[in-house]
Amino acid sequence: MERKLSWIVAVAAAFFAFQSVAHAEETMPRPLRFSAIPDQDETRLREKFAPVSAYLSESLGVPVEYVHATKYSDSVDLFKNGDIQLAWFGGLSGVQARHAVSGARAIAQGAEDPEFYSYFIAHKDAGIEAGADFPSAIAGKRFTFGSMGSTSGRLMPESFIRNNTGKSPEDLFSAVSFSGSHDRTVELVASGQFDVGAVNYTVYDRRVKEGETDGSVVKVIWKTPVYADYNFTAHPDLETTYGAGFTDKLQRALIAMKDPEVLSAFPRSAMIFATNADFEAIRELAVQLEFIR
Repeated sequence: MERKLSWIVAVAAAFFAFQSVAHAEETMPRPLRFSAIPDQDETRLREKFAPVSAYLSESLGVPVEYVHATKYSDSVDLFKNGDIQLAWFGGLSGVQARHAVSGARAIAQGAEDPEFYSYFIAHKDAGIEAGADFPSAIAGKRFTFGSMGSTSGRLMPESFIRNNTGKSPEDLFSAVSFSGSHDRTVELVASGQFDVGAVNYTVYDRRVKEGETDGSVVKVIWKTPVYADYNFTAHPDLETTYGAGFTDKLQRALIAMKDPEVLSAFPRSAMIFATNADFEAIRELAVQLEFIR
């Protein structure tokens, strides 16, 4: 009788333990999943966004997970399908995502992002001198953009090329390529496979500073005019999943980021408020060049 009673007690304890775990799982907030355009290699992105996940998890009181996107278009698709609820987009990918998802909001941007710019870089043997004016000597050269969906590595450089020459890249250059990332653009020009490329200025400056690129081999030949670029865009599902007002709470948490280690993931000196209207010029250009239809 005593053994039977012990067995019943054990079964009951196991049942209640299972019920407790199940209840905890039911009440645990759904993880907030965020991603970013893959403008650098995957290892670097995962490492640098880990502190961002930790910061947001603590600030918001919900688990926050980074989801890697292999292509710019994948980051937009993840957002469109609701697989991520927050993304660090470029200007172009941001307007594409907001165009696809009604109610999506740009909520934060780096302090540097309202006046972002690109570099046109050239191999030292290309024979192109740096200057303040558009480098007309790039005509006939082998040119590489970054990703096809990049604002600083494709959209804006292409618009400056067209506006200054009246020609498409295919008509202006002897060869046109899309490297897939800013790092790769620099590497292709450094190797001499391409004479000229367009790159995010922060990536080039970091590579030279850290000794990854020799600035005497890969030279900046032109700094473009400024434009609005990167931004955090929030999915409207945040309001239904975490409650009314959560998007504003998330916005405040992003603006409150002060830790240099967290900000270095972008890299930005601070985060500031952003709205969809801040990227209207990018949207209009994207429509004009048929990046949005």
